[in-house]
Amino acid sequence: MIGLIGKKIGMTQVFAADNSQIGVTAIEAGPCPVLMVMDKNVQLGFDAVKEKSLKKAQLGLYKKLNITPRKVIKDLSKEVGVEYKVGDELKVDLFTEGDFVDVSGISIGKGFAGGMKRWHWKGGPRTHGSTSHRRVGSIGSSTTPGRVFRGHHMPGHMGAKKATVQNLKIIKIDLANNLLLVEGGVPGHKNGYLVITKAIKKRPKKAAVKK
Repeated sequence: MIGLIGKKIGMTQVFAADNSQIGVTAIEAGPCPVLMVMDKNVQLGFDAVKEKSLKKAQLGLYKKLNITPRKVIKDLSKEVGVEYKVGDELKVDLFTEGDFVDVSGISIGKGFAGGMKRWHWKGGPRTHGSTSHRRVGSIGSSTTPGRVFRGHHMPGHMGAKKATVQNLKIIKIDLANNLLLVEGGVPGHKNGYLVITKAIKKRPKKAAVKK
């Protein structure tokens, strides 16, 4: 389950062996020093920060560990059978090309949005004098149930929430520059922080059984 903390650099494209184009996202992943080892989790840091940006207690902890202060700190589950020590650095060689990963981040905030944009409503009638093209319409009944059910789709704040895209294939790894090129898009805006972990639901394909 262990992974890396990274930063979204942007999107580009690469060419496969058959000259087909593949849209990829470039992610600066690691190096992530181990700050703390717990029973089930490992605390990792990412992105160096100036000492003046930290409180004295935080700065004292980093000096005790002899580690450069980090801006982002995340707890990730340990990988079974692997021992971790404080001060160890995890890099992109944690993965290999062809692996599948889950990428989590904060989605781009859209501000206040109407129901059609936020929930992909079909919309109301557009002819015969209707004026309810994009309106909410009826949301309940006065007698039964006499209230609006919790979670009813309504206009409101859109985006700026944690989102995860699963089963993204790693197309290329650049160890020298700490870069991962993963197929497809990932949550968040440019320079947004991400958590990259090994895919949970992706299972290797079973070999065909000859009859």
